[in-house]
Amino acid sequence: MKFLIGLIVMLSLMQSKIIFDFNLQSDINNWYIINDVVMGGKSTSSFSINDKGFAVFEGNVSLENNGGFSSVRYNFKRKSISGLSKIVLKVKGDGKNYQFRIKSNSDDYYSYVATFTTNGNWQEIEIPLNNMYPSFRGRKLNMPNFSEEYIEEVAFLIGNKKEEKFRLLIDKISLQ
Repeated sequence: MKFLIGLIVMLSLMQSKIIFDFNLQSDINNWYIINDVVMGGKSTSSFSINDKGFAVFEGNVSLENNGGFSSVRYNFKRKSISGLSKIVLKVKGDGKNYQFRIKSNSDDYYSYVATFTTNGNWQEIEIPLNNMYPSFRGRKLNMPNFSEEYIEEVAFLIGNKKEEKFRLLIDKISLQ
């Protein structure tokens, strides 16, 4: 029985790819903030590693000057996702809604989006890749949902059409 359980755990680990596992030694230099200031808005945010080794994405969303979003993005060497069907996020939020976004090509003008709700506790959020819809500047595009064989960018975005402070802790992002 122990052998069977060990085999199941090993097979599930083989079918998992880590995109980013935050810790005290994490190099977050390839993570970058894009806020609504690119369009004249006034939202602010930061991205850092706290003393427990979790990423902290926090700030203030402002609606001034037609603003209303904050985001943090990570570009990486293209990862094959063949045989994998979902993103798994380990996060602790503040009760607000966030978007998780992916791109198969970081040069694409659009992202594939899924919204998730936080509850103030640590959560493991599972997002089926084929449920992620294409979006550009907050508008759903008339294209099929995600069905690519690779990804090379992930992002978190908050933009709930209201002024609000936010704080999202991120432990791990993986594919299964």
